[in-house]
Amino acid sequence: MATADAVKASGFSILRGGAFKPRTSPYSFQGMAIEGLRLLAEAREKTGLKIVTEVMSEADVQDVAAYADILQIGARTMHTFRLLERVAETGKPVLLKRGFHATIKEWLLAAEYILKIGNPNVILCERGIRSFDGEFARNVLDLTAIQIAKKESHLPVIADPSHGTGVREFVVPMARAAIAAGADGLIIESHPNPAEALSDGPQSIPTAEIPDLAKEMQTIAAAVGRTL
Repeated sequence: MATADAVKASGFSILRGGAFKPRTSPYSFQGMAIEGLRLLAEAREKTGLKIVTEVMSEADVQDVAAYADILQIGARTMHTFRLLERVAETGKPVLLKRGFHATIKEWLLAAEYILKIGNPNVILCERGIRSFDGEFARNVLDLTAIQIAKKESHLPVIADPSHGTGVREFVVPMARAAIAAGADGLIIESHPNPAEALSDGPQSIPTAEIPDLAKEMQTIAAAVGRTL
């Protein structure tokens, strides 16, 4: 709720939270499932923010769609084509993250699985790709992909510098670069106290910094002749 309040006060319009958390290790925190969805819905009722959360499997589609305003397809499931079709059939907007091993063409074709069903409301998200150098950052945020996706499709394209770097100190610089490169929006991981976060604390910025971040992104957009 503290994060939702900070997001709302800073002028952002959407709150993303992972009720179902796909993790590399089966022993890591896996989310709160249905209870997590209920908490997100409570945050929406309190703040008026739209809610986006990830759908991990076909079995969860209806439950997630009952609570969320936007359904997220994560990097690990971008190639799960039956899941893409089931999510498309809900008629709700779909946030499609690029797989960390996926080419841009594969990413755009995954979006076509949703569009072909008749759901035109797809948001593309560049969230970083796997490279051979993981010592300093988790992934490589592919800024070129933002421009290519905007050129090759009619869809909005946003960037996720949090997962794209995995390192808190790199998030804001890459957010600046993404907006300058043409991203239509950002996903930023945030937590009131990142050291206590059960998931992705090392890449989360404190919620106290959200207002300054929002102002800075607007300034950068204006400097390159854009509005957010």
